[in-house]
Amino acid sequence: MTTTKIALLSALAAGALVLSACSGSETTTTESTSAPSAVESASESADAVEAAGGASVVATTTMLGDVTGEIVLCAGGNVEVLMPNGVDPHDFSASSDQIASMIGADLVVVNGLGLESGLTDSLANATSDGANVFEVAPLLDPIEFGAGSHSEEGHSDEEGHSDEEGHDDHGSLDPHFWFDMNRMAKAAELIGAELTTATGDEAYTTCAQATATQIRAAEGEVRALLESVPADQRILVTDHEALGYLADVYGYEIAGTVIPAGTTLAEPSSADLAALVATIKAEGITAIFSNTSSPTALAEAVAAESGTNIKVIPLYVESLGEPGSPAATYVDMMRTNAQLIAEGLQG
Repeated sequence: MTTTKIALLSALAAGALVLSACSGSETTTTESTSAPSAVESASESADAVEAAGGASVVATTTMLGDVTGEIVLCAGGNVEVLMPNGVDPHDFSASSDQIASMIGADLVVVNGLGLESGLTDSLANATSDGANVFEVAPLLDPIEFGAGSHSEEGHSDEEGHSDEEGHDDHGSLDPHFWFDMNRMAKAAELIGAELTTATGDEAYTTCAQATATQIRAAEGEVRALLESVPADQRILVTDHEALGYLADVYGYEIAGTVIPAGTTLAEPSSADLAALVATIKAEGITAIFSNTSSPTALAEAVAAESGTNIKVIPLYVESLGEPGSPAATYVDMMRTNAQLIAEGLQG
């Protein structure tokens, strides 16, 4: 066995241990037999919001939470975001209180296309109990996984298993639409219209249009940053298949991914990692863009095996940053990512 393969296998094992440790740290909620039911709790929550005035909204991801929050801040109401900052949406599960909030809300804003794979059962249960669930991504002309990729044929491991298996949770459509700001602007308009339908208040439509206008204006700055990179340098290596929309819209090519799948929960084979190292060397790649929501051990191992002058640059991929960070809002997140990509590829 070669030194490269031993190193990559060791990194793969280390990455698995980190993910296992993260999974093991999850807490569970124990309910007593005297606790109110989810439907009862939801009713109390809805009554409280109605008394305060405005719509009660639950959003799953931090990106959707921020955009929906701008609409509701303008028109009135309350938004609860299920996922904390920095959490990977692929591996998040809801508490019983959060399920109750979904049941009692006027609207539950969900990304969809399998992004919130850990919420599948919770969303189904909430829907069956009357929750008004609105999936945004399927309505935004989603692209197929592999758009912008160096090769759409995918990697295969030593036993011939295709990385397409890593798309099982998502299907063939890419849920990471927020990397196209014009799609996110359209999402804002759709959310506003849905809130108007749910409440009868046209203010949500009007405020959503204002939010969408702000996003489209900020997209011009993001576009300028990303297009400042010479065309022959617009080559990305990422931690998993999440930047397809960015590549498709701004003329970038995705040469490879550390995890050749649309979810961080998949595991690359040693052959996948060795093939990526070979691609990086052949293409003269100088940066690997990782994910602030996921461990970077595998990306760092690939960078080390690929040679000198390979930087691992964390992007805000699956979540906004903490309050006060350079990615505390959706617009700031996109601006910061564009800056990091432009500097990483030209530095």
